[in-house]
Amino acid sequence: QVRLVESGGGLVQAGGSLRLSCAASEGTFSSYAMGWFRRAPGKEREFVAAISLSGTKTYYSDSMKGRFTISRDSAKNTVYLQMNSLKPEDTAVYYCAAKRTYSDYVPIAGFGSWGQGTQVTVSS
Repeated sequence: QVRLVESGGGLVQAGGSLRLSCAASEGTFSSYAMGWFRRAPGKEREFVAAISLSGTKTYYSDSMKGRFTISRDSAKNTVYLQMNSLKPEDTAVYYCAAKRTYSDYVPIAGFGSWGQGTQVTVSS
């Protein structure tokens, strides 16, 4: 298991931007596909975006496509989520997740390691 620590959440007005970061403790960061999920108040956790081992393949939930960008920096053992054009309905706790994979694909489920989450609040 890899330890994950998110940061970068906060309060932003609708239309604004935030960049979330997730630092991984494990030295074999490049062996993990990474993902972001979120849980809004009163709702179940939902998939946001994921990125492959190499960082060359990404996948987004339809509602985030075009507004959110996931990326990774293997030198820093960090994955990012750039969020633009934020809406009040994006308000949620955002979680970083890692999945050990052995090929360069983008998983959307089966993540075994999770961070503690970071709160994002978008005001109207």
